[in-house]
Amino acid sequence: MPDLNALKVSEASLASHDVDAVFVFILVIAGFFFILTQGLLIYFAIRYRRKKGEEVSTPYITGNHALEIIWIIIPSLLLVGIFAYGLQVFLKMRTPLPGATEVQVTASQFQWSFKYPDGRTSVNELRLALGKPVKLIMTSRDVIHGFFIPDYRQKQDVLPGSYTFLWLLPKRAGTFDIYCSQYCGTGHSLMRGTLIVMPQAEYLSWEQNEQKKLQAGTQAPADQGKRVFENAGCLGCHSIDGSAKVGPTLKGLFGSTVVLADGKTVQADEEYLRESVVDPNAKIVKGFQPIMPSFKATLKDEELAALIAYLKTLK
Repeated sequence: MPDLNALKVSEASLASHDVDAVFVFILVIAGFFFILTQGLLIYFAIRYRRKKGEEVSTPYITGNHALEIIWIIIPSLLLVGIFAYGLQVFLKMRTPLPGATEVQVTASQFQWSFKYPDGRTSVNELRLALGKPVKLIMTSRDVIHGFFIPDYRQKQDVLPGSYTFLWLLPKRAGTFDIYCSQYCGTGHSLMRGTLIVMPQAEYLSWEQNEQKKLQAGTQAPADQGKRVFENAGCLGCHSIDGSAKVGPTLKGLFGSTVVLADGKTVQADEEYLRESVVDPNAKIVKGFQPIMPSFKATLKDEELAALIAYLKTLK
């Protein structure tokens, strides 16, 4: 059994060090038998090598039942031990944690959306309190995704039309990467999020500030549009700084001349922006694929108007 104290450096969550211990346990066993078998192979190759001019006759070798029984029983017991140890860690990761806060997770091409119990939402950023258990309730809007936190050694497939669950218990404050572990389309490599674990006092202060912003509701249209833009996950495919992503950049889009896939051009006015949101495949920009989903059924008229107001500010 490996020394767990040597693995504490990676103990970021409930079972991260246990998962490491299972892999080290398997590595030690595999390493021992590799050295044993390859060592014997080299020894016999040297010890019983044929010397020049030596007459060699093949000896008659009979079976050894005791040896055969040993090399069947010992590996079998080791495999059972690996299974039992791995099952113990798996059950620890999958057992519901009492008092866990429930966070809704929605995956879509190509972003993660999070919804907290009080109604607050965020895109590609999940904030949790240190030492507080969390239950992630996950589903997908389109294809199969994989919610993967490497530092936590935890991964769960996210499926369309059904819910999957993942229990987290943050044990170290800091910032951790979230990846999609299933190839989900052209922008798969861009589907990244951030898990921010904060000390409880700091988390409560952040939570109260966010709730105040949510309750204020007196933002200017462009500010409201920025919130819609972030919550809809637009940054997963579009940049606002001119850099290239799966979709065209939105910097300086309003008022510009857009070249379409069929060679025609169109002026990026308010109507073009509206149509690009509710019917994105009506006019495909040259050099890009028609992969953007329609937001016609998900955005209200006032949200769409606010979003267009925000896009007009991206100069």
